[in-house]
Amino acid sequence: MRGRISVLVAAATMLVGCNLPASSGGQAAAAVDCKPGEQRGLSDAGLKQVTLCVDSDGKSHAYSVEMAVSPQEQARGLMFRTELADDSGMLFPYAAPQTLSFWMKNTYIPLDIIFIREDGNIENIAANTVPYSLDPVKSEGPAIAVLEIRGGLAAELGIKAGDKVRWK
Repeated sequence: MRGRISVLVAAATMLVGCNLPASSGGQAAAAVDCKPGEQRGLSDAGLKQVTLCVDSDGKSHAYSVEMAVSPQEQARGLMFRTELADDSGMLFPYAAPQTLSFWMKNTYIPLDIIFIREDGNIENIAANTVPYSLDPVKSEGPAIAVLEIRGGLAAELGIKAGDKVRWK
């Protein structure tokens, strides 16, 4: 028994000493040298993917985001998806700043809907939106883009209004 405890203590000590960025377990990997706009190929849904960076409290969180650019892509969004990886999301860019409104019709998973101002700063976050809800989720002011990530992830990472989002 004593031998097992020693092995467990040694293993725990080694794990605590590791300083690797998290890639699962509820956190997106923090990337010091995040390269916004880096081409990531096409998603399974056939959408162009790029690297997007969210700068928050001295950390840069990297995401591979699908670009929902056309009205058809934006209308479908993340509907019918059953999962969303912590380092993935969808970006909805718009030509001009405006009050934006989203809903969760046919969306199976909760999302954090992040409204982004023209200067790239986060206007507001609608956290853990309710799947299937037809209630509008709106920006609090004019926004130029919307980022959708897994529900609850923004709070887990400390992402908040005023943080910077870069994708170009």
